[in-house]
Amino acid sequence: MNEYRGKHAPSAPWAVASTASVPVRHARHLQKRRRRRVWIAFLFVVLLVIAVYPLVEARILTTDKVLLHSEALPFDANHLRIVFLSDIHWGFWFSDADLNNLIVKINSLRPDLVLFGGDYATDHESALQFFRKLQGMTKIHSRYGIFGVPGETDCGEDSQDRVLLSEAMLNAGITPLLNKAEYIQIGSGKICIAGLDDVSAGKPDLKSLVSSISGADYVVFLAHNPSVIPDAQLTQDSSGSLSWFNLGLFGHTHGGQMMLLSGLLGIADDVPGRYLSGWLTENRVNLLISRGIGTSVYPGRLFCQPQIHLIEVVCN
Repeated sequence: MNEYRGKHAPSAPWAVASTASVPVRHARHLQKRRRRRVWIAFLFVVLLVIAVYPLVEARILTTDKVLLHSEALPFDANHLRIVFLSDIHWGFWFSDADLNNLIVKINSLRPDLVLFGGDYATDHESALQFFRKLQGMTKIHSRYGIFGVPGETDCGEDSQDRVLLSEAMLNAGITPLLNKAEYIQIGSGKICIAGLDDVSAGKPDLKSLVSSISGADYVVFLAHNPSVIPDAQLTQDSSGSLSWFNLGLFGHTHGGQMMLLSGLLGIADDVPGRYLSGWLTENRVNLLISRGIGTSVYPGRLFCQPQIHLIEVVCN
């Protein structure tokens, strides 16, 4: 038997990848997948909030309470409480129940005057239905009356439509002001509510309206569209004065309705930017452009809650 006398040199082993790197790569892959899932979930929540929150905000009615001082206000009318609201847009997204709740809200503010700024529904026919609905609902309580002007959705196509609108408003207890001034005697003083027909869909006659104002101590100018403000401030009354009104109330803009996205909705593109929303003082006149109650184009609001206004005017 031959004996193997040489040394057996072991052969070099095959190169084997380090097993330590495999779990490291696997862990990194899992981390990436987790981060991706977190981002997807975050984006989903953001999109859900963007889609749902405006619908919720559109239901949050706020009350804007303001105290104004005026030397023109008759002493007997001191602490005059004016409730102003605009752009209700009654219809699918603003139901009969919502309307009834709105009336309850108006009455809770104990108004001396209630003023409507137009766009009561979505078109002329639904505006007529809106005023018929009002007749069967809780009565609006106002010490000195209820007055309103039309918006572009209310006007209709011809003069007959305007007649029907005025009749429907009167039947609902609201005095229509289409290029018309109404006077309210309070003690020894007199207040005037001057209402203009809509500037875009109606037949406004600002010169005739202003020239008819005479003898009033305090004048409220009521119009749907605030784009009329510059012309109103350049129009002379019967005495040749440009300072013919003390308080201007307007709607139409919805305050943009969707902040940051208002350009996409195209609401009130005809209104100068400075008249988008809120209180202004120009030529010593107080001006209010309301964000309104309802919505248009899209039934949501973003950082632009609907509002009703309680304006208390006191003598200086």
